Amino acid sequence: MYFAYNVDKALLGRFWGADALGIYSRAYQLVNLPTDGLNSAISSVALPALARVQNDADRLRRYFVQGYGVFLAIMAPVTAACALFADDIVRVFLGPKWAEAASIFRLLTPTMLVFALINPLSWMLFATGRTTRSLAMACLIAPTAIAGYSIGLFWGPQGVAIGFSGAMLLLAIPMVLWARHETAVTVHDIAGAAWPVLASALIAGVVSSVATLYLRRVELPLVRLSAESAVLFIVFGLMMWLLLRDSSVYRKMWQDARVIPGFSRISE
Repeated sequence: MYFAYNVDKALLGRFWGADALGIYSRAYQLVNLPTDGLNSAISSVALPALARVQNDADRLRRYFVQGYGVFLAIMAPVTAACALFADDIVRVFLGPKWAEAASIFRLLTPTMLVFALINPLSWMLFATGRTTRSLAMACLIAPTAIAGYSIGLFWGPQGVAIGFSGAMLLLAIPMVLWARHETAVTVHDIAGAAWPVLASALIAGVVSSVATLYLRRVELPLVRLSAESAVLFIVFGLMMWLLLRDSSVYRKMWQDARVIPGFSRISE
């Protein structure tokens, strides 16, 4: 996977030169910051929790679905913000000289959502000893991603970004179905965890897009980005509260697995 996720840079450097490679690499690094950071942080908690209950199918299913929902609830609004506010994000975090990277950054944001959907499945696979399946999935993802880069290469950095995002979107549903096959987790479980998050992110994105029309008058990129993001995350939080209302199930998962210090494990 490390090789596959770096072929795009090698191809761009070889056929389009250092300038194209530099712009693409900056956008790629920026789009992967939340994905890699959050996945690493949450998996360090979720994987031990799932491993402790790997022999209890019902609790394993419940813990995974709840953790999956938490991860999506973090990544979905972040993905929406990156897609909608790409120009301001690049100006704030990379500086105005990297303005060309904004379009590539925006085109890469679909990969954030795909990784949010499939990365947590590795927790369940590792916790239940299905590492062979995880390897097989990686062996399918790698050539598909490389094919996407290669097709998009004809159109430069933007084309490579579209090819990568398109390849990952193509794989999203098959990877989810394959990962949960012959496990306690059902398609209904995953859909039930995903739909309120995705619906909330969609509505929040629409509302924040309308608000952005008025916020364009703000000249400072940092202030404008802060206001745009505030609208998106507030609307997302309100929608999640309306659709879910009960957050106690998530706290119960951490308590039951002894993740939160000071809480005792529920007796088995």
